[in-house]
Amino acid sequence: MRGEASRIADRTSRDSLAPRLREAGDDAWRIGNELFSITDLLDHSTHVERALTDPSRSLDDKKRLLTTLLGDQAHPLTMEILTDLAARRWSRSGDIANAVEDFGVDAFMYAADSAGSTLTVSVQLAELHSALLNLPVVRARLYDEKVPAQVRIRLLHTVLGGNNLDPIAMRLAEHATANLRNRRYLATIQWLINKFSRHMGESMVTVTTATPLTPEQIGRLSHIYSSRLGRAVHINSVVDATVLGGMRVQVGDEVTDNTVVAQLQQLRRKVRVSA
Repeated sequence: MRGEASRIADRTSRDSLAPRLREAGDDAWRIGNELFSITDLLDHSTHVERALTDPSRSLDDKKRLLTTLLGDQAHPLTMEILTDLAARRWSRSGDIANAVEDFGVDAFMYAADSAGSTLTVSVQLAELHSALLNLPVVRARLYDEKVPAQVRIRLLHTVLGGNNLDPIAMRLAEHATANLRNRRYLATIQWLINKFSRHMGESMVTVTTATPLTPEQIGRLSHIYSSRLGRAVHINSVVDATVLGGMRVQVGDEVTDNTVVAQLQQLRRKVRVSA
C-alpha cells in the first residue's frame, strides 16, 4: 500500500496535469506508451527510482537525470509529467513507478475519449477478463516471470485468435503481461476495467450466458444493479456456449456464478469428497 505522502503526491500531480492530458488528443497514445516504457525502466532500476525521489537532490539535478534517460525524443508533456512527479515527496521510492503507470493509463483513457472508443475499450477488457476466467493454465503463463515478455504477448495474441481488439484495448492487454509489476494478469485487467468505469462515471457489470440476453433482461439487470450499487451501470453481455445455461455475473472483483457448468463442477467436488 502507498503511504500518505505518496497518495497525496500521486493525486495532486494527476489532478494538476489531467487537463493537459485531456487536451493532448491523438498525442495521448504516444504519451501513454512513453510512460509505460518509463514504468518498466523504473521497475528494473531501483537506483533511478531513488535518485528521482531523493528529497536531498535538487529538482534541477533530477531534470538532468530525466534528460539523460529520455534524451530529446520524448513528448514534452511526458517530460513535464515526470518532472512534476520528481518534484513531489514520496513515502518510498518505488511508489513513483506506480504513479507513472497511473499516468500512462490515464493517457490511454484520454486517447480513447479522443477516438470515441472509451466504452468499447472497457467492454473488450471485460470480455477478455471473462474469457480467461476458465483458462487457469493460460492465465498462469501470462504472468509467469520466467517466460520472456514477448512470448507472453504472443500467447495473448493466440488466445485472442481472430478477435480484433480496439488498438487501445490491445495495448493495455499487452501492457498487463509485458509489465507484470508483481501482479496476476486478471488482477491487472480488473484494475484497468475499474479505472475505465470510474472514468466514465459508471460501473461495469459483466453478465455471461449461453445465449444472448434480450433487451428486457438487460434492462432489468441494469435496474437491479444500479439500485444495488447506487450509481449507473453498463451491462456487458458476454455469450459463452460452454456455460450451458444460467448466468455468471461479475461486478468488480466479485463473481456470482450460477451457470450450469459451475453447478456441475460443484456437484463433482461434492461427489469426490463423499467418495
